[in-house]
Amino acid sequence: MGETDKSAEPATGKTASRIGLVVLLGAAVLAIGTVAWRAWSPGDDDAPAAAGYPAQPLTIAELEAKARANPLDWQSWQELGFAYYADGQYDQAAKAYRQAVESAPDSAELWGALGEARVLASKDDPMPPLAVAAFEKALELDPKQQRARYYLAAKRDMGGDHQGAINEWLAILAEAPPGAVYVENLLNTIRQVGKINQIEVESRIAAAMKGRPQAPALTAGDAIPGPNQQQIDAARAMAPGEQRTMAEGMVARLEERLKGDPSNVDGWVMLMRSRVTLGEPDKASKALKDAIAANPGEAERLRQEASVLGVS
Repeated sequence: MGETDKSAEPATGKTASRIGLVVLLGAAVLAIGTVAWRAWSPGDDDAPAAAGYPAQPLTIAELEAKARANPLDWQSWQELGFAYYADGQYDQAAKAYRQAVESAPDSAELWGALGEARVLASKDDPMPPLAVAAFEKALELDPKQQRARYYLAAKRDMGGDHQGAINEWLAILAEAPPGAVYVENLLNTIRQVGKINQIEVESRIAAAMKGRPQAPALTAGDAIPGPNQQQIDAARAMAPGEQRTMAEGMVARLEERLKGDPSNVDGWVMLMRSRVTLGEPDKASKALKDAIAANPGEAERLRQEASVLGVS
């Protein structure tokens, strides 16, 4: 049985457009992957820590075999879920994360990842009930779980509570740890929703950024928190340059998938947003032109969403 909730009512075009802008694109960089998120987040005493990743990542087929050979090992299913996520196979990612939470039901992070995969896997409902349930479970376990808070704030925005959504995103921003990979995307989301709804956000962004935790002074013996040396080394290895390399790989795969399915408008908007986030405005503009050429009937929507991103 697929993870998508078939009983949900289809979203309206307007709602789907909003979720495409605020959530689907936000997810691309907000939670660039379970590895990056965990490597730069504070430790969670109530949830299992992320598995260390080998220098040479296993293929999806190898990860599938590993998970099936160890059906009660949540780390194997988490690794498989992330691999599917990075490859754009969100329905399969949701299934893997669902298996992971069976063995680690007290992990707020895994429940958040499951909810996100369910959102991205849904083709009709932009915020399916099964995803909401996963996010709510994550917050029940950890009220500070950023991914779940982000998406449930997006749900508030979709429901018309734009100010409430912005308030929550600003709170997440103010609490973001030094080096968090999702900060730039979070800023873009706040500014976009503020612009769309004529809500002033710049002064509040400045206040949130000013109040953020400062990175402690490091000494030669300091390490990123983790339950063992392998995981510490993996976190250390997640340098900004490597984060970008991983992001570029994900964007390249998205671009390749769009060649085979150019009618995926949400995918084109995600590609534009990702190119902007990577500081590639020319490539973002090319994505807009290619998207319009492939979907002339959606040209107005594409231009509107591109305008919010500053793409022309």
